[in-house]
Amino acid sequence: MSKFVVSARKYRPVKFDEVVGQQHVSQTLKNALQTDHLAHAFLFCGPRGVGKTTSARILAKVLNCTDRSADYEPCNECSSCVAFNNNASLNITELDAASNNSVDHIRALTEQVRFTPQEGEYKVFIIDEVHMLSQAAFNAFLKTLEEPPPYAIFILATTEKHKIIPTILSRCQVFDFKRIQPKDIITHLQDICQQEGIEAEDDALHIIAQKADGALRDALSIFDRIVSFSGKSITYDAVIENLNVLDYDYFFRAVDFVLTEDRAGMMLLFDDVLKKGFDEDLFLNGLAAHVRDLLVCKEVKTLKLLEVGERLRDRYQQQALISPADLLLTILQICNECDLGFRLARNKRLHVEMSLLKATSVRRAFRSIGVAGPAAAALPENLASTTAPEKKSPEATRTVAASGVAGGEPVEDAEIDPTLDAPAPKLTKATGFATVDLMAMQANIEEELAAPVIDDSPELNETNFTEAWTDFTKENAGSTLALMMGQTKADLEGEEVVVRVGSQRVLASLRDNNSLINFLRDRFGNPALAMRLEVDKSMQIKTAAIKKRLTAKDKFLAMREKNPEIDDLRKIFDLRPEE
Repeated sequence: MSKFVVSARKYRPVKFDEVVGQQHVSQTLKNALQTDHLAHAFLFCGPRGVGKTTSARILAKVLNCTDRSADYEPCNECSSCVAFNNNASLNITELDAASNNSVDHIRALTEQVRFTPQEGEYKVFIIDEVHMLSQAAFNAFLKTLEEPPPYAIFILATTEKHKIIPTILSRCQVFDFKRIQPKDIITHLQDICQQEGIEAEDDALHIIAQKADGALRDALSIFDRIVSFSGKSITYDAVIENLNVLDYDYFFRAVDFVLTEDRAGMMLLFDDVLKKGFDEDLFLNGLAAHVRDLLVCKEVKTLKLLEVGERLRDRYQQQALISPADLLLTILQICNECDLGFRLARNKRLHVEMSLLKATSVRRAFRSIGVAGPAAAALPENLASTTAPEKKSPEATRTVAASGVAGGEPVEDAEIDPTLDAPAPKLTKATGFATVDLMAMQANIEEELAAPVIDDSPELNETNFTEAWTDFTKENAGSTLALMMGQTKADLEGEEVVVRVGSQRVLASLRDNNSLINFLRDRFGNPALAMRLEVDKSMQIKTAAIKKRLTAKDKFLAMREKNPEIDDLRKIFDLRPEE
């Protein structure tokens, strides 16, 4: 039995030009080698599986290569390159900081820095997952990292840059590695398939690239798994089955059911998804992503954001043409609200089903609140009616479910509510529902908006204002607001209502209550009508003068004035009236 080597190791880049999706880093390092502006410490940071450690090894190999190419690539043939490829180089040291993160490990590393290289010009120290070092280890490493010998170069790699202390960051030349784009991953996988003699469908490779989420190492691990599952032929069906991914067809059918308002079809589709073992939130998030892709297809400028194969691209464009943008945005909002409350829902299936039923009712809601008059004439026949036709039998339900992009031919004898005057929507074989003429709809809406508006609101004058004030008082009779209004005076000064009150307390209460001004704005059809509150001192309630409270001394003096002999009595008993 031969020893199998995973693709991530077998096809690991050995030159800068072979590093996928990190040309900005490779070119910068090449220019630094060419101009002899090489730093003594580097920090490679970025997500997992994007080439940080690989680039560090290539740089270490180039530094000691005795036969570099013209564009500063390693030759992979000299003694230094061969020793490194065989893990026998004494000038290149790799340290895994995840398992060697103590002060003693760093001290052992700094002891090795003191020794000059036995072969070549540089001693290179690669520290992977450097963020795992302890605080004491970082501090022990600071002085050596700041002033190393001229032959020592440190290359640090991490996936969590924010955990690196600032004193380390300031001593390193930082390179940020980015996530690898799906198209670059697909190109790399196609090259591997060509070398391995494997036939792979483009849609299958697109699924692998999307599942990898920007990490090439993850993509290669998934690729090896698929090859073990399906052999020398990788198909789209094999990938979605092995990766537990929902087929695109489910989401196309779900949008079809929304456009045709088929609640039964949507419920049965969701039930089929659950029977296949998929979670509720997986279908929900997949539907949201599908609707997002349809919105992307609405504009030519954003079409490049659609990351699917050519076969599916045409199908996305067809469904996007017949899906109004407002409808798609509403569905996206429904999915987002459902996703936010999914974790707290006790009955998760019912929670998702309610959102799906809301989505199927969106078009009916649009019709019920839609514009009337000439704008309604621009709507297609299946949108012009005020109520959606209800299906009368299970056969009618299966009619819609079997038509459209999801598959099947349109059925001609679908049952329609006879009470509706509008004819049935014409179903096409490509889509299964009528095409919306959005340009005509927009033109008619603009024409209606440009038409003059007839205002039947009464004129704002003293007579109508007094009548409105009386009506508002009658409507609020018996309330606290009516009692306060009884202590006010109102006048009309131009386009402003001036209300005069007798106290600050009444003024504060009226200021916090907007019912009066809102009533007047609605009565006179003037949203800009303003109300000013003022305190009128003449309206304040005048109270009788309150007598001053007499003290014990005041009472004694008053008694002494009436009867002076009381003072003699005070002296006999040595009394002193209290203040």
